[in-house]
Amino acid sequence: MTATMLPPHARSAGQNPLQVKSQRIKLRRGLTFLFMTLVLPGSAQMAAGNKRIGRFALRSWAVLIGAIVAVGVMALVWRGGFITLMSSQVPLRILQGVLMLAGICWALLMIDAWRISRPPELARRHRLGFATLSGALVFVVTGAMFASASIVSDQRDFMGAVFSGGGDKVAKAGRINILLLGGDAGKDRVGLRPDSITVASVDVDSGRTVLFSLPRNLEDAPFPDSSPLHKVFPRGYGCADHSCMLNAVYSYAEAHRALYPGVRNPGAQATKEAVEGATGLKINYYALIDLKGFQKLIDAVGGITIKVNKRLPIGGQVPGQQVKNYIEPGTQHMDGYHALWYARSRHADSDYARMARQKCVMDAMLNQLDPVTVLTKFNRIAAAGKQIVQTDVPPSEINRLINLAEKAKRRPIASVAFVPPLIYPGSADFQLIHQTVQASVTKATDAGAKRAKAEKKAKEQTPTSGGAAKSPAPKKGTGGAADLNQVCTAGSA
Repeated sequence: MTATMLPPHARSAGQNPLQVKSQRIKLRRGLTFLFMTLVLPGSAQMAAGNKRIGRFALRSWAVLIGAIVAVGVMALVWRGGFITLMSSQVPLRILQGVLMLAGICWALLMIDAWRISRPPELARRHRLGFATLSGALVFVVTGAMFASASIVSDQRDFMGAVFSGGGDKVAKAGRINILLLGGDAGKDRVGLRPDSITVASVDVDSGRTVLFSLPRNLEDAPFPDSSPLHKVFPRGYGCADHSCMLNAVYSYAEAHRALYPGVRNPGAQATKEAVEGATGLKINYYALIDLKGFQKLIDAVGGITIKVNKRLPIGGQVPGQQVKNYIEPGTQHMDGYHALWYARSRHADSDYARMARQKCVMDAMLNQLDPVTVLTKFNRIAAAGKQIVQTDVPPSEINRLINLAEKAKRRPIASVAFVPPLIYPGSADFQLIHQTVQASVTKATDAGAKRAKAEKKAKEQTPTSGGAAKSPAPKKGTGGAADLNQVCTAGSA
């Protein structure tokens, strides 16, 4: 073959077609080894390297893939077991270590695949690109495995920091009662004081939920006989200067921790007891959200959508503070900053109207926080949660509460606010509060039972050859309690 018949790059390098073909084959061989290692770690070693290493890598990879498939099947068919596994410290720590080790070994196999490709034998023009590609793949596989380990680490830290356990797992009269506290530890306050106090009472069978809001300035809240504070305040939490309000119980207990030996959060425990005395409900768990970090949590989930019924000022909370802006009426998708101001604004409104808005925020988060959002933004949610969320729910009860939340989404949420003219915080009729709570819970339970009975009857009457009978739509409201959707639409408690 003459020089004029050679390709330009071959003529310039003085190569013949056989050399060019050989170089291409070597390049393809090297790329194949890299691809094999990327898809099936150890396969390149089985083909051209140390078969013992390749065999061990393939078996290890098969075990890892099998474990992932098994966990995936568990998530589909036994969600309770999956959640328990993913919320336990030891399995998560083991998984984190396995992912990190797998990332390192995978990277070493990728480097070995580059080695057995014999890069010195590649054409000079191919060596740099091949080395760059090999390094990029090492970075990708290591980064992917370490990123997965980081997610697992966040999950483990989140579970350890937030779900401390200590609550009461036993349902009370067929209901789980959860105290929701919005904490406010601002610069102008001594210690943390709950800014919002709400009890969510959920029927374990139907999911029917009633939210009971208590004003933070409620005085003389009685403590149960079993409470350490009952001996200190036998007539309820009150004092002559009217500074002993419900939201101050938390800081009092924190300042007198000796009354609660061995209790992780005496303030929350004491508040639970005060709320039990005020409402007559036995509280199973508490969940405390520090409002300082509330906006981080809302931002982490991508915001929430709320219907705003009146113009609300941003700022002007304390004397001398100017109003900076306004939240305008209408349906608004709010970031954390605006959602926090929607929940807390009181410059041109009352504490009682603010209580209603806070329940609207809870309702929006319950209905808009879907599993896909949680999974895709878990790192951000966990980072925010570790800073602002505290609860005595144990990890073993997470699946149960998730099931309750799913049931609650399918039912109207009733709302009761203990505000004037129903009660007056400075001289509350606690017997009336107990009666109202019991009546609201009974009606919510009865409504759930009636609906379940109607659904069962409709199912039994469904023709075998025809279409399914439609279940009756749930009735809104629960007697004296207002439906929360109506509350949020009307903008009144």
